[in-house]
Amino acid sequence: MNPSNEKDFAQIYAEYKANGEQQAMVENGSTNGQAVPGKEQIVAVRKNDDGDLIAFKTDSGRELDYITALTEAKTGKLAHVDVFHKYGRDILRSEPDGIKENNLDNLPGF
Repeated sequence: MNPSNEKDFAQIYAEYKANGEQQAMVENGSTNGQAVPGKEQIVAVRKNDDGDLIAFKTDSGRELDYITALTEAKTGKLAHVDVFHKYGRDILRSEPDGIKENNLDNLPGF
């Protein structure tokens, strides 16, 4: 708080966010970035000129187009990703675990 007893909303939110990121690392540390039995993990991505994700590379070396990756994610064959419906289509995204480094947009290219 500042001297005039007004709340510092920005500081409170920053602390809340930092604590959440630390907790996410603890909660996801046991499986994040590690193999899940029977599932492949996306380790690299390909983007088009607009920055849209168009292909994915798995930890086994397979290269998947977007539609194949969607299908495999829906059937549970890919670890740490979700499919949601928006804009009239299905969209592949990383599990919302609070860890920015493993977001699909932040993975290396191939």
